[in-house]
Formats: sequence, C-alpha cells, structure tokens
Amino acid sequence: MNQLSHRLQIPWWLYIILFMEIWPMFVGPYLALTNPAFLGGPEASNLVVGSLIYLARNFAVGIAFFIAIYLKNASMLFILIFIRLFTDLIDGPAFLTFGMAANETRLIALFVLGYYIPAVIAMRYLWKQMTQQV
Repeated sequence: MNQLSHRLQIPWWLYIILFMEIWPMFVGPYLALTNPAFLGGPEASNLVVGSLIYLARNFAVGIAFFIAIYLKNASMLFILIFIRLFTDLIDGPAFLTFGMAANETRLIALFVLGYYIPAVIAMRYLWKQMTQQV
C-alpha cells in the first residue's frame, strides 16, 4: 500500500500531543516579534537575523504540521515530530548553556515532560502505523 494514499486514524491523545508540539511554533515567534530582547539579548531593540531564522523555521514547521494533520499522513507527521525533537534537543541545552533560562529545573521539566516524552510516544505510535501498512 502506498504510504501517501493511506489516511491515518488519529486518536484523541495524539491530537493533544500534536497540539503540544504545534502551539510553541506560533507562540515563540509571536514573542520574538513583540519582544526583540527575547532572542537578541537585553540590549536588542530590533529583530536580529537569529530571530528571523527562528521565525521562519517555526512558521514553516508549524504550517507543515497543519498540512500533515489535514492529510492524516503518518510518515509526514513522524518526520515533522522528529524534526521538532531534533531541534528541541539542541534548543533545550542551548538555553541552559547560554544562561537564557530563569529557572533551570523548570526548563528541564518543560522540555522533558512537555516535549521529549510525548514526542517519543507519538513517534512510536506513528512508526507502528507506518510499518503495519506495508
């Protein structure tokens, strides 16, 4: 069976995980647009190139998530969750390394409980769905 033509049945809990993955893709850029110091440092008054790259990356992946949900495509959702997981595995430690976290324990809990564990659960489910189709 063709992976692209198969439509995934998305359970309610996967919608919750997908929401947890998608909302930061739009909230973060909003914060970066309204507060240039968010990514540019305390002295930033204008958007910096890093902020623009952050905005573009998050909007692109967020919109791709909506398209994948609309298409109900398991392989596309798997790849997008993997991309989010990979970038967050870099972003979380970067926040800690550069001292951008006000509370390190809260940051670690947020990334582990709010993203890493749900992403692994979703990827495992999607992987099973993709391998059962073949």
